[in-house]
Amino acid sequence: MKSLSSPFNKSILALSLGLLCLFAACSTKKKAIKTVVLPGEQPIHPAREFRAAWVASVANINWPSKPGLSTQQQQKEAITLLDFLQRNNFNAVILQVRPQADALYKSDLEPWSYFLTGKQGKAPNPYYDPLQFWIEAAHNRGLELHVWLNPYRAYHTSGKGLSEQSVVKKHPELVVKLKDGQYWMDPSKKGTQDYSAAVVKDIVKRYDIDGVHFDDYFYPYESYNGGADFPDNDSWTAYQKSGGKLSRADWRRQGVNTFVERIYKEIKAEKKYVKFGISPFGIWRPGFPASIQGMDQYDKLYADAKLWLNKGWLDYFTPQLYWRINDIPHSFPVLLDWWAGENTQNRHLWPGLNVDLGADEVINQIMITKATPSKSTGAVHWSIGSLVKNEKLINGIFNGPYQKEALVPASPWLDQSVPAAPVVETTSQQTQLKISWTHPKENEVFKWVVYYQYGTKWGYTILNRNDRFLVKPKAGLKRIAVTAVGRTGNESLLKETLTGL
Repeated sequence: MKSLSSPFNKSILALSLGLLCLFAACSTKKKAIKTVVLPGEQPIHPAREFRAAWVASVANINWPSKPGLSTQQQQKEAITLLDFLQRNNFNAVILQVRPQADALYKSDLEPWSYFLTGKQGKAPNPYYDPLQFWIEAAHNRGLELHVWLNPYRAYHTSGKGLSEQSVVKKHPELVVKLKDGQYWMDPSKKGTQDYSAAVVKDIVKRYDIDGVHFDDYFYPYESYNGGADFPDNDSWTAYQKSGGKLSRADWRRQGVNTFVERIYKEIKAEKKYVKFGISPFGIWRPGFPASIQGMDQYDKLYADAKLWLNKGWLDYFTPQLYWRINDIPHSFPVLLDWWAGENTQNRHLWPGLNVDLGADEVINQIMITKATPSKSTGAVHWSIGSLVKNEKLINGIFNGPYQKEALVPASPWLDQSVPAAPVVETTSQQTQLKISWTHPKENEVFKWVVYYQYGTKWGYTILNRNDRFLVKPKAGLKRIAVTAVGRTGNESLLKETLTGL
């Protein structure tokens, strides 16, 4: 494995923090812990790192593997992917639930997706709600579930047919056709913004999700329209006639900016803890920083991603940094460092990685994210399909940077309240100790962390919301502790106890 003995590892070591803790004593009989202060080595807390993968539904890229699978087959594929993420110490999944103004969930606003059943508007049979299934299955494995929506794409050419419930049919005044056959909603129109905002609000209100995610598709790439300009002459003319003074490019950017800010505020008004993230094209503009070349998303996609980050209109920022470390015009660390300098509101900076670049390259990029001068580290992997297929890569990740479990970084601007500490009991079982716990507000706890000391060495295990006990060997076990982790990542007070063994 190349380049892992670099300054990045030294930087990581410098991030280790000590914590002054409380301790408690209990007998080998079942008994609630009483807190006392004890000397000795302090527990090493889990890493705080976002580890996610995208699961794409458009064109059946990742899930489901093809349209028209049975409910049982779809669920089996979903569980296989989620088990894979849990097994390899990931802690989040980003699932595409609105690929083309359709729904991989029960919606009264948009039709069922073609990519589920092979016919837009047709529900799964036997009936189930795929999003609800994914949420429950992800949470039961300790994974956050973020819904990924395309805000403006109305029809993808792989969709093979439109139902009468499609926005293309219901609201043709909002939609334009591109030369490659796709339909796109006009981002400048208030009707488009109202329509897509209603979809976001509906999901946030009805589902127990952890985040809402937009990718880089704001205005479409030029190639989608044969190199021609976006066909919005009618809305542009109406704007001019109304007395608008902005240039056409600034007017387009203003519409997207207004929408992004609106979505952030509306999500927070509904459920403050639900995170909003965007994964724009990785380069803001050529020359920023000086060595960078490439497409100008500000000018071509009308996406002022730097502004959104500067303003804090999101909770996490995932620029798609799909280039190699030594690709000088698009260098991964150079771009990541530049975006970190623009993170003036101290939001989460979790870059998107291209996992098709090879095992050594991806592992080195993960190590670079760990050393980024940020209060929050992490990465999102494009995509889960390549992770599953590349055994060398996933083994390298699991045995390297993801060897130990990690908690999703906390979001202090959303919530600073700390959960109550669990009430811990221990039961001696011959050569083992059963550690069990209860909590006064169990429905507010997303994960548990059990800490244990053998000799002078501390270890930990992160458990899922439904777990209530852990069994450990008694030989050499000196101290234990259990903490609760809430939905925004805040961890309860750590109370330790002598095991009395």
